[in-house]
Amino acid sequence: MIGGWCTFAQAFPLSNCDAKSDTPLEGKICSGTFKSSRQALDSKFLTAYLVSDAPIQLLKDTHTLWLNQTKLCKTSQCIKQQFDVRSDELNTYTSLNQTLTQHFLKYDNGTLATSPVHLQVHQLSKDKIKIEGIAYRNPNNRSETQTVPFLAYTSPEKKNQIVDNEHDCTYTFNFQKSLLVVKTEQKGCERFTGIYRLYD
Repeated sequence: MIGGWCTFAQAFPLSNCDAKSDTPLEGKICSGTFKSSRQALDSKFLTAYLVSDAPIQLLKDTHTLWLNQTKLCKTSQCIKQQFDVRSDELNTYTSLNQTLTQHFLKYDNGTLATSPVHLQVHQLSKDKIKIEGIAYRNPNNRSETQTVPFLAYTSPEKKNQIVDNEHDCTYTFNFQKSLLVVKTEQKGCERFTGIYRLYD
């Protein structure tokens, strides 16, 4: 079962691919075509788990989001692209210092949002903050339309009123202890609104 693949320290236990696959997606991912991709992703996930200073729960939940996105794939090319996307994410978690970054994932009714959004708040210096994000769209879209970017720069004193430089959208960020509530009044800017959970 694909949900069981996300174990504590492994992304794809290859033993699961030896068993009969329960779904068409598992059949595709478990095919010989993706054996080296599975092994590489296993290795990168384990490295990120052991080396990264990113929160462990973030690694696990972003993997769940990745699996959910991959479930939407209709072609082998789409699945290959998703392996590449996850590999790049794991490389980022492993190579960058995450201690000055707050990670937020969007939630709906207490569970990870079906339309995934990931926001990162980076403390660049004492008086400069960078907020970047990515909203994931259908992985079967052309590669340039699979995601929607978010980018803003601000200061600690002004981190409640944020302007996304990518789309000229203005948002109100309400930071609470373990939640972030994002709102906007602008039409066409709703993709990044909602409730986010802090990973620390």
